[in-house]
Amino acid sequence: MNLVRLQKFLAGAGVCSRRQAEKLIRQGRVKVDGEQVTVLGTRIDPVAQCVTVDGKEISVPTEHTYLMMNKPRGILTTLSDPYGRPAITDLLKDVPRRVYPVGRLDMDSEGLLFLTDDGELSYRLLHPSFKVPKKYVVTVQGLPSRKDLSRLMSGVEIEKGIRTKPCKIRLLGRKKRQAVMEVILTEGRKRQIRLMFKAAGHPVIRLKRIEMGPLKLGQLGKGRIRPLDEFEIQELRKAAGLG
Repeated sequence: MNLVRLQKFLAGAGVCSRRQAEKLIRQGRVKVDGEQVTVLGTRIDPVAQCVTVDGKEISVPTEHTYLMMNKPRGILTTLSDPYGRPAITDLLKDVPRRVYPVGRLDMDSEGLLFLTDDGELSYRLLHPSFKVPKKYVVTVQGLPSRKDLSRLMSGVEIEKGIRTKPCKIRLLGRKKRQAVMEVILTEGRKRQIRLMFKAAGHPVIRLKRIEMGPLKLGQLGKGRIRPLDEFEIQELRKAAGLG
């Protein structure tokens, strides 16, 4: 008998992230063999037991979908928006299976967005303990000094009690009163790069993600989507400790 935690099973089935699965369990929306389960950490046998969410039976797909998108600015990284704003769902109309974005790019940011229904891989790519790097090209207002950059690389407080982990920053060039930099993070707090440079007095003008672990955006056009090839999938799994 191979028992797994209920939230891990739901994430692995592509229902949602582990954190979101925990919310579903707490809300009483998950049942195992017809019985409501609200206790986190409950273990189940995925082969012998029936799991439902809101009455819909859940099973782990035999094959997963792995996609890369070049998200344009002005598009929300969400599958639905109550205010009717443009979302990545509009770009996924031709994708037959439901996939979820791994991490977010805010509405004003652009670039590489990885989407999948592989919950375990998603969890590992986002968790800072696995230290999967994400590379960005960032344009900021003003010209940061060496002291500014050293402070940012060491970690800064972006909210009360929240300090960023050390990161790598490399100056790529200057133009007028702006600086263009390469930033590499191994964590991904909400609007982290924007808050970091704001704390240093250099607001972000443009932000583009170009790499996620071994994945590279390359020449993929804005708003375009492509499936990952087998080599990319295996390299991504290795980077997340699933090799």
